[in-house]
Amino acid sequence: MTVLNCEARVRLPNLANYLHQIIDRVQSFEARISQHKDRADFRFAFGEARFEMNADLLVLRASSDDRDGLARIKDILATAIEIYARLDEPEIIWTGDLARDTRPAQFREMTVIHVADLTPHMRRIRLAGDDLGRFGKFQGMHVRILFSTQANPDPVWPSLGANGLPVWPSDEKRPTARVYTIRALDLEAGHMDVDFLIHEGESVGSAWAIQARAGQKVGIMGPVGRPVRSADWYVMGADETGLPAVGRLLETLPPQTRGIAFVEIADSAERQRINNATQIELRWLERNGKAPGTDGRLAEQVLSAEWPKEGTAFGWFAAEAEAAKLVRETWRGQMKLDRDQTIAAAYWRRGQAGLMAG
Repeated sequence: MTVLNCEARVRLPNLANYLHQIIDRVQSFEARISQHKDRADFRFAFGEARFEMNADLLVLRASSDDRDGLARIKDILATAIEIYARLDEPEIIWTGDLARDTRPAQFREMTVIHVADLTPHMRRIRLAGDDLGRFGKFQGMHVRILFSTQANPDPVWPSLGANGLPVWPSDEKRPTARVYTIRALDLEAGHMDVDFLIHEGESVGSAWAIQARAGQKVGIMGPVGRPVRSADWYVMGADETGLPAVGRLLETLPPQTRGIAFVEIADSAERQRINNATQIELRWLERNGKAPGTDGRLAEQVLSAEWPKEGTAFGWFAAEAEAAKLVRETWRGQMKLDRDQTIAAAYWRRGQAGLMAG
């Protein structure tokens, strides 16, 4: 079996200040870690990585049995460094196998092949593309969808930079990106379903979904996001933006999985059919006239759930930013749960376009 290997040497004058944050982020992608005085080894399901630390020099090493795995590890390492070492302006240049590859392994051009309304405000769009096996790996549920807009009707797709991350030709031609959940993935048929929340206000994703027709093109990149850890019991909470992820989890987690899932929706018309394959109880919370982000019951119900005293448990939450902050701070601060036991993500913020699911 051929093993692909690559290396990068990065000068980081303030490495000691943020090294622990970089390591913590890399480990969150379900990496088993072995730390030594001047070295950290990571073992993923899809390959291995190593940090070698020497004063202000960080040596990165990555290896995998295939191109997708190596590209994924390079992406994880480089992104962590770009986030936490940005003030040091890191210059990451990979050498070794596939170093000259300019095709982003994480990118696909996709074609709309079907559009259907699930509820008055949720539209499912089926996207077809080539070689989608990557999007069933790495336990990532989300993709970054690259949209054209009126201001940029013919965007240019990315190439791969020397750091293993996407490079865009110019800001003017760069497509607008938003993150969405892969609601369902059919590798044999070569397509995926993505659910779009249709709503008022400025939203690139919603505006695109309203006019989407068969034959239209979008780009996708991924998978992105931290994996959801395996557990015996879950508490989940989501509003409409997180509903596609809850639906996917309920349909794909093992049948013996227990727990409770709270989903906030506008009213009864927004309830949708979910083929719940688990023993997780699904409870709908209807706002019935209250504006999105103003009904505090979702966070309250999630935080009132009693966690089991035996077995493994995981908390997953995705909704408006203030609710996500409350849940995250309670889980981490008061309940002393760490990031291996929880994900609390802001999918949107009142009064602000963008963020996760538009």
